[in-house]
Amino acid sequence: MDGYSKMSQLTSLSPIKVIGGGLAGAEAAWQIAQRGIPVHLYEMRPQRSTPAHRTGHLAELVCSNSLGSVLPDRAPGVLKAELRRMNSLLLTCAAQTTVPAGGALAVDRDLFAQQVTTAIEQHPLITLIREEVREIPDGPCVIASGPLTAHALAQEIAHMVGEEYLYFYDAIAPTINLETINMEIAFRASRYGRGEDDAGDYINCPMDKEEYERFVTALLEAEVIELRDFEREDPQFFEGCLPVEQIAARGRQSLAFGPMRPVGLRNPRTGRRPFAVVQLRQDNLAGTLYSLVGFQTNLRWGDQQRVFRLIPGLENAAFERYGMMHRNTFLNSPVHLKSTLQYRLRDDLLFAGQITGVEGYVGNIGTGLLAGINAAHFVLGKPLWSLPATTILGSLCHYIVHADPQQFQPIKANFGILPPLESDTISKGDRKRAYAERALSDLESFLAEHGQS
Repeated sequence: MDGYSKMSQLTSLSPIKVIGGGLAGAEAAWQIAQRGIPVHLYEMRPQRSTPAHRTGHLAELVCSNSLGSVLPDRAPGVLKAELRRMNSLLLTCAAQTTVPAGGALAVDRDLFAQQVTTAIEQHPLITLIREEVREIPDGPCVIASGPLTAHALAQEIAHMVGEEYLYFYDAIAPTINLETINMEIAFRASRYGRGEDDAGDYINCPMDKEEYERFVTALLEAEVIELRDFEREDPQFFEGCLPVEQIAARGRQSLAFGPMRPVGLRNPRTGRRPFAVVQLRQDNLAGTLYSLVGFQTNLRWGDQQRVFRLIPGLENAAFERYGMMHRNTFLNSPVHLKSTLQYRLRDDLLFAGQITGVEGYVGNIGTGLLAGINAAHFVLGKPLWSLPATTILGSLCHYIVHADPQQFQPIKANFGILPPLESDTISKGDRKRAYAERALSDLESFLAEHGQS
């Protein structure tokens, strides 16, 4: 976290408003303030909460505590490298609150949120205002109100863009108390031995075929929490975060080839690969809570207990938090946004985070970073940034503004949306590394060109 440049010269500027204190909003506020411009950051919690949040902390993680892969040849890993290079506050906080997760970056969600909140509250140019914003403000503004935008502001945005939002449903996985996991059945290991030590960073609950079939039958027979009448007309589920019961409904083997696939794991008690496995990932720094990986769900809470306790090793599991599903809202960004994240009809209004159609924690952080930089540049009269489409963040922003508006769906960081490599002789095994090297090289060139070397 660098010193605050040129503050004494710029504090006479009017504050830029940032609406929403989630991942994108906190990052946007920080980037603006780091450029010497005052910020009014509005967050309605804890005065008014949402169906998914539990605290009033900024940047609270509500779905998983994992920020995805850190491997240098994976798109999420490259995106993290890009954000670190651009001095992301939230990536710094994540690095200071990590918990073991093999090849992924996972954090103690409470400590992470507390650290972000403290950094924002202590910044001399950021004023944190705990109140709901019900109208779109005049003047420079970043809207990062998230997928659970409150009704009044959502109506204002819908009126402004002249159409109803698109939406999809997002689900949260349950969290288990470590002491209630039967380690005489479960075992510690990371897939293919990836982890910080020989024990592995994940707890694994192995299943034979009979146990798997019994579990799937119970899952398919369990009751889900019904959608409300107006939601039932056109429910859309995000493919990257499907409820486990929705996956099971696609076929009895869907889970065995999905979140319960046993590849890269052997049960140390039998020496064999299980038929299926349920993995649990550490959820807090103390190591007392573990979440079920890939087990987002909308089952009724009583059925979550009954069904998930059929998993070997979880027969006496104590649930610290149940899974749930909530409606997420996002703009039809190909119609309404520029690659700078500006609203097409108002240059001083920018959007960031999941409301833009970027999916995944780190993607949301990235759009907050870019929107914050561009809001500051707009006020300072500097050129706004449109990152190279060969970078991961640039490719996400390029995708959301150039996708087919009729088929637009939220998207996570992936190499599939990058421009093709110039050479067609690169082997399939080397392609990901080549994408990663090009992304970071082109980012360096872009930053040098803009005086950020």
